[in-house]
Amino acid sequence: LVRCVMGKIFDVAVDIRKDSPTFGKWTAYELSEDNKHMLWIPKGFAHAFLTLSDEAEIMYKVSGAEYSPEHDSGIIWNDPHLNINWHLEEYGIDKPSLSEKDSMLKTFDEVFS
Repeated sequence: LVRCVMGKIFDVAVDIRKDSPTFGKWTAYELSEDNKHMLWIPKGFAHAFLTLSDEAEIMYKVSGAEYSPEHDSGIIWNDPHLNINWHLEEYGIDKPSLSEKDSMLKTFDEVFS
């Protein structure tokens, strides 16, 4: 369960369950301190977000697991297979700021081929 308690984010969940009919499909929602919306991300989904405010604080409720560094991976944000509409132009963002780790992530096809 994800909630933005300060600021605003564009939150994305991607189905990465290989046997799922929605494998590779994504959904996205704007979460903010003002709208108080939360997003449930089930097991078998990848998660990413774009910060839309100068600062953002995100609260996670995770069930049945602790953080596992060996499972910390991801898919490059602008993956052509997923074709996630990040609404960059709408939000006035020319180029997202990425961590070094996130800028080196693989594509969806590289991860799941």
